[in-house]
Amino acid sequence: MANENEAPFVFGVRVEGNTFTDRKEETNRLKMNFLYGVNTILISPRRMGKTSLVEKVCSLVESDTLKIAKIDAFGCRSENDFINAFATAVVRATSSKWEEWMEMNFSIALEYNRANTVTEDILQLPETIAKQKGIKIVICIDEFQQIADFPDSITFQKKLRSVWQLQSNVSYCLYGSKKHMMEKMFQSQSHPFYRFGDLFYLDKISETDWVEYICDRFRVTGKEISRELASEICTVTDRYSSYVQQLAWLVWLRTDKHATKEDVEFGIDRMLDACEPLFIQQTESLSAYQMNFLRALANGVHTGFTRSEILDTYQLGTAANISRLKKALTEKDLIMMTAPKKLEISDPILALWLKRRVWKS
Repeated sequence: MANENEAPFVFGVRVEGNTFTDRKEETNRLKMNFLYGVNTILISPRRMGKTSLVEKVCSLVESDTLKIAKIDAFGCRSENDFINAFATAVVRATSSKWEEWMEMNFSIALEYNRANTVTEDILQLPETIAKQKGIKIVICIDEFQQIADFPDSITFQKKLRSVWQLQSNVSYCLYGSKKHMMEKMFQSQSHPFYRFGDLFYLDKISETDWVEYICDRFRVTGKEISRELASEICTVTDRYSSYVQQLAWLVWLRTDKHATKEDVEFGIDRMLDACEPLFIQQTESLSAYQMNFLRALANGVHTGFTRSEILDTYQLGTAANISRLKKALTEKDLIMMTAPKKLEISDPILALWLKRRVWKS
């Protein structure tokens, strides 16, 4: 039996221990990159488990000779914000307890030092510390695409690349959830971070592994769910890791001994309730054309949007309007390219909410 205080499914926070599912191949690849100092770029949509994977690998490799500095760039709005967060994370990761007082003073000093020359010195700081201490450092930066919104971002990216690429004792793991922005930064030849490191996409966990996991987590808590219902959870969530865990949790809560179809439907409704405020916020400012485009995608139209029958059926305007709609919705992170010329709604639960609660189908 599982610890009675341990939730069988975890979502909304990083997943670890028994609630971390498979990803053996990705774990090993990232682990080897960390150990051998290979820069890594990790791309996937939100709720696919990037942060949990990185955290797991960090816990496996961190030692007296390999230190991990972690930065979340989501809250950074400028070069100065980023440099301050960078320096604080590096000092925190590499300082012993008696040095911790330096961290606060160092961070405060940086906050008030606006001189441009500070940037290069701080970016070089981890390499300097690594050499002094005889260690290796891995710097993990979540939501790295945020720097693309900084003022004069390309100049700043050039500055980062010029310093980081010459460091021999420090490597970087850069990951983010805005797929189109990350791809532009790392796959466009005109951008400074082109071919910066080992780029890989975090794919969905297989349905077979998810079904096994869901059934097992029910079983160790004294409950049962059929493989068919576990498979339905995978289908509804399109195997997005956080959504699988969330829906499985809601079904588990509703289940007495044996999960039923009604329990799954109840869980779906409660998940839609929980997500609804966000989805309303994401869609309330969309134009009629943009909502019509989402409706076409939700109804299974993924290509051929300029065909007259598609334009007429979904009231998308002229063929010339399609490229504008694609661009606007991609920039809002509401749609993404999943295969050559194949578009889909980025969030499977948003698509379900639109169909069930906006269009009532």
